[in-house]
Amino acid sequence: MSKRLLLLLLLSALGSAPALAQPRLVLQITVDQLRGDLPWRHMDQFGKGGFRYLADKGVWFTSAAYQHANTETIVGHASLATGTVPAVHGMVGNIWFDRDSNELVYNIEDSRYSLLSADAGVDKAREIDPTQRVATTDGRSPRGMLSSTFSDELANRYGGASKIFGVSVKDRGAVPLAGRSGKAFWFSKSSGNFVTSDFYYNAYPDWVAEWNGAGKLNEYAGNSWTLLNSPESYQRLSEDNSPWETDFPGFNRTFPHSWGARDDKYFTTLLTVSPAGDELTLDFVKALVNAEDLGQDEIPDFLSVSFSSTDYIGHLFGSSSLEMEDNLLRLDRILAELLSFIDKKVGLENTLIVLSADHGGPEVPGYLRSLGDHVEHVDPEYFDTAALNKALRQTLGVDVDLVKTFFTPYVYLDQQLIAAKGLDLAEIQREVAQLLIQRPEVFTAFAGSDIAAGLLPDNPIAKMAAANYLLQRSGDVHVVFGSQEFIADFDGLTVAATHGSPWHYDRHVPIVFAGNGVKPARVSRAVTPYDIASTMANILEIEEPSGSVGEVLVEVVQPLKTR
Repeated sequence: MSKRLLLLLLLSALGSAPALAQPRLVLQITVDQLRGDLPWRHMDQFGKGGFRYLADKGVWFTSAAYQHANTETIVGHASLATGTVPAVHGMVGNIWFDRDSNELVYNIEDSRYSLLSADAGVDKAREIDPTQRVATTDGRSPRGMLSSTFSDELANRYGGASKIFGVSVKDRGAVPLAGRSGKAFWFSKSSGNFVTSDFYYNAYPDWVAEWNGAGKLNEYAGNSWTLLNSPESYQRLSEDNSPWETDFPGFNRTFPHSWGARDDKYFTTLLTVSPAGDELTLDFVKALVNAEDLGQDEIPDFLSVSFSSTDYIGHLFGSSSLEMEDNLLRLDRILAELLSFIDKKVGLENTLIVLSADHGGPEVPGYLRSLGDHVEHVDPEYFDTAALNKALRQTLGVDVDLVKTFFTPYVYLDQQLIAAKGLDLAEIQREVAQLLIQRPEVFTAFAGSDIAAGLLPDNPIAKMAAANYLLQRSGDVHVVFGSQEFIADFDGLTVAATHGSPWHYDRHVPIVFAGNGVKPARVSRAVTPYDIASTMANILEIEEPSGSVGEVLVEVVQPLKTR
């Protein structure tokens, strides 16, 4: 007898089956880089089943914002999973410097676990700048996260009988929300398949092997991303082919955007930087729900789906591009299709739907200049490790290189060398911070020792830097560039826009709860995405994640508890 069946029999015998307000499925949707205002820009263009369903039937919090300073993908996804800040859950950035190995490391890499697909790995070493390399392994796991997740607590409550899955194009979008107790799948650009590691499985389930072998990607070969609707219906038609957009080889800046041939080395990459990435994610999710029978009994299951295309498109083209507009229209159709599918399989009345984002995003400086602003990209040359060392040598009068690397937002110093030279680490950190603050593009910089000692000024930016600080992983100096100013680099590619700042546009995201008896409302009070895990735990009457700092969103919970 399975553990799940035994638990169902016990619940029935004890007369303690979940109350009416308990969902059979929790569907947590994360849209990567969906700034909080973007759905409302295009609400009158959307159909009825996606964003408009959420707006009409859900509780939509319009003033939700993260309260940490490094608004990157892993940081936001881990915050959604754990209901806490990076200083507690430990994911302080997509990349950080590991002082034990003396290398930059990737957030969820774990050499103890290998991918199940031999052809699905990542580069063993990825060049970051001429003096530093990121040592990455194929292995992936959630063990680097330092707090439990909502999904872990759900598994604890039901003795492992809940079915828990996380799916995304990005590994760092799938792994955090699946937690340590669930299963995670992500898309491998090198293999063109959805993959996982042996942290989760010893071998792929048959349905995964079947999906990967079905040739879904072939439908895109030789085709292009074209406008969904007639050109005159778009708000941003005049923004196509803007000079500030990224001209990715073979993809171009204007519609149609060709995906190229199936054997082209960029084919799978181009799928992910278009709505095709979300379409493939949806198709895989449908196969998962069907094969795993999610939401079919009183033991609640959890499914996290993170859609990544909005993030890639934001990087390449910007939030106010024609590409972003068309992507959001297509995302709306994907959401409608997903919710319709879940309604038929589980029933939306039995499903708690939660939608949010891992972070927001800026406007492209070129676009802002076209409106009369004077903002520019940050010149990366000054922040090159060699340039920082040269400046520091001159300022401090030292004859050694004290900077290990700069990886936004952190400057990492050579602490062993500083100790060997008999220098005061805290003073060196402050000297570096003061040196950087003199730069016009730097708004402020904080010494790590001052963050640790609570010696920061009493202002919101400083508090958000402290919320991002973990001694073992964070840098010696946290650098904050000015509003709408950033280094335009994404995974080594010069792009139109990047996020990662404490400015509101990077922190502002939607929070929406719907389904499962949720009463519709639009709420303008300030809340945070950390509140999501607390609220879900309250609805399911389970323990909150171990590091939780969120508050229960009463606008969601009270109608459920009183019906």
